[in-house]
Amino acid sequence: MNVVAVPPPGPEPVPPPLEGADVLASADTPEPTKVAPSSPPPQGSPAPGPVREPARSVDPVPLGLRDKVRAFTNRHSKKLWWAHSVYALGLGTGVVLFAQKGFEQARYLAVTAGGAWLLVLLFFRLHGSGTSQASLEGAETKTKLRFYAMTYALKNLYQSMLFFLLPFYWKSTTLDSKNGWFIVLLAACALLSTLDVVMDRVLLKWVGLASIFHAVALFGCMNLIVPALFPNTRTLYSLMIAAGVTTLAFWTMHLDLSAYKKRGVLLAIALSALAMVGLVYQGRTVIPPVPMHLSRASVGPMTLADGRLAMEVKVLHPSVIQQLQAVTDVVVPGGKGDRLRHVWRHDGNEVVRANEETSRVEGPEGSVRLRSRLSGDNLPAKLAGNWSVDVETEDGQLVGRTTFLVAE
Repeated sequence: MNVVAVPPPGPEPVPPPLEGADVLASADTPEPTKVAPSSPPPQGSPAPGPVREPARSVDPVPLGLRDKVRAFTNRHSKKLWWAHSVYALGLGTGVVLFAQKGFEQARYLAVTAGGAWLLVLLFFRLHGSGTSQASLEGAETKTKLRFYAMTYALKNLYQSMLFFLLPFYWKSTTLDSKNGWFIVLLAACALLSTLDVVMDRVLLKWVGLASIFHAVALFGCMNLIVPALFPNTRTLYSLMIAAGVTTLAFWTMHLDLSAYKKRGVLLAIALSALAMVGLVYQGRTVIPPVPMHLSRASVGPMTLADGRLAMEVKVLHPSVIQQLQAVTDVVVPGGKGDRLRHVWRHDGNEVVRANEETSRVEGPEGSVRLRSRLSGDNLPAKLAGNWSVDVETEDGQLVGRTTFLVAE
């Protein structure tokens, strides 16, 4: 049996000495930290999510001037609309005062009415009507600017036209007669033209409503434009011309240019214009005879040397009615195109009619003075009641009226 000798254990080997740099590195480098193994999450619990960094607060970016203006207008859009309407109403009042300077300014209505007609045509050609009108929400800035610029110009044109008409129609209107409704219609249209909400969202959205509104304004203007450009024109002729022009303008807002090449369309336009002229002729008594108006009208028992009444009465006894005379001064700024007459009425029934040839006397410059008196042969048996003296044109349009009472 062989025996193997095992050498005795010697000393452990000594590592080689470290250099200077190695000594520093060994001293600075910490030993790796032992991390305890994480225990698995209990069964059924959600897995832990990623660790999120805490939110950092960031200063808001300051808005530019354009953004501030846009935010302000969006926040106060309705208030700004109504504020502009109040401003427009004040501007219309200024137009009324401007119209007081005289009838000579009426010729400028031709330019205003023509501009409004061309602009409203262009507006509906570009933006459409009703449901086909493009919405401004999300539209390009260029489209919005064009829309608001055109509507703003149209509203200003209509305001200047309608408010300019009011003082002339007010003077020519007899409120308790059949022609009193027209001034109310014009005043309503003038008020609507100052309401941005109504104009932008209703009248200028639907071409049908816009054409009716435009027709009213244009018809009222033409009754002043014709005598302003052509003095001494008979009032009835001005009415008929206004009706024809208004009808043509109405059709241009509904037809494309290609439609005028068809004979049937042209015939329909001509027939509708003739029908409108005939309608206005039949209804002439319900329209004031602008620009004529009464400056003075009264009744009394005697006159002075210059033709004026020495005494004006409103109530008298039947015994003195045969001495009663009526004197009226009619201002004719558009020239003397109509023959006038006095019509005496008792409780609404005609008693005496005095034509201009027999009743006209010398009066102030720019006016026609008529003087007439009751005839004993034509007096009714019962004199007590309400009496009136109407000044009418030869076509039956009422210029003005004075009233008095005969009481026992």
